[in-house]
Amino acid sequence: MGAKAIVEKEPRFLADSMLGKLARWLALLGYDAVFAGSAGQPDTALLERARREDRIFLTRDTRIPPVSGLRMLVLRSEDLEGQLLFVMRELGLKPDRKRLFTRCACCNLALETLPRRQALALVPPLVRELPTDFRRCPGCGRVYWSGTHTRRAAARLDRLGL
Repeated sequence: MGAKAIVEKEPRFLADSMLGKLARWLALLGYDAVFAGSAGQPDTALLERARREDRIFLTRDTRIPPVSGLRMLVLRSEDLEGQLLFVMRELGLKPDRKRLFTRCACCNLALETLPRRQALALVPPLVRELPTDFRRCPGCGRVYWSGTHTRRAAARLDRLGL
């Protein structure tokens, strides 16, 4: 009898109000990472949402007790790079370059390909000259393209070894 391959589920995240930048960077890496925002939701509501949606709860709040059936990471670092490295190391994640910039940094939805002809009417004049593909968020409508910001983000990830 052959051994069964163990397939781990792709992690999904819910970041509390202290970790908005981290949630955005996880989304840029291609992970499903929801930011709870600053709506002032009580911790119990966030924890319940994370459990209901099968998400790993990310927080800097050391006062939140462990919850049965919920994976929670308490991040000690105050800087984004330390937080990102901690999450990657703790969960054994190895980002895939093909997934970079495939999710909306604002609302976390998977981006859709936007035909160049349609995109040109939606982007600034200088961007129209770039030899790039375009993507659009089906939720908020933001248009994304490869430019200096993507090269800077990729360089930052390279510096971190990601």
